[in-house]
Amino acid sequence: MSPGLAIFARYPTPGLAKTRLIPAVGAAAAASIHRRLVERTLQAARGSGLKFELRVTGAEPAVFSEWLGEDVAVVGQGDGDLGDRLARVPAPGMVIGSDAPGLTAARLREAAAALATHDAVIGPALDGGYYLLGFRAPVLFAFEGMAWSTDTVFAETMRRLQEHGIAPLVLPPLADIDRPEDLADWPELHP
Repeated sequence: MSPGLAIFARYPTPGLAKTRLIPAVGAAAAASIHRRLVERTLQAARGSGLKFELRVTGAEPAVFSEWLGEDVAVVGQGDGDLGDRLARVPAPGMVIGSDAPGLTAARLREAAAALATHDAVIGPALDGGYYLLGFRAPVLFAFEGMAWSTDTVFAETMRRLQEHGIAPLVLPPLADIDRPEDLADWPELHP
């Protein structure tokens, strides 16, 4: 059974999207960068051939459909912290954000294929987080009480998986775009 792919995205409202970029580039440019990241992630998901849905916050699902197309399944993320929202993705599944511009359709297919032989797959981000987590069975323990947006998320997730007897396939690391210095390698994202 092929895993479903859940893409987590915020609506690119100036002042509310990519807030750590705002001091360097301004609210409008940060929102524009976020818009491009979401569109790029969606392009990779479409190219992967995997069944996917966009899990959204910051605007009603209909607003995302107007922006990204009626062919995209869009659902609200719901209440709670990031861990609560990630825990709602059913297994087998893969969760990604929209911050890793190097994420490709081929990498998504590789991650999905890995779940045929591994209980989990994880893609570490260079900042200490992860850009993808896939699982064959629910891994609620990987989401509960996590110190999100810190440089310990990947290491802590690996510790928790190993504590539960899960040896995930680890994908090559990718950069994500959260801080101004992250933009240096991605000039095409600049407005």
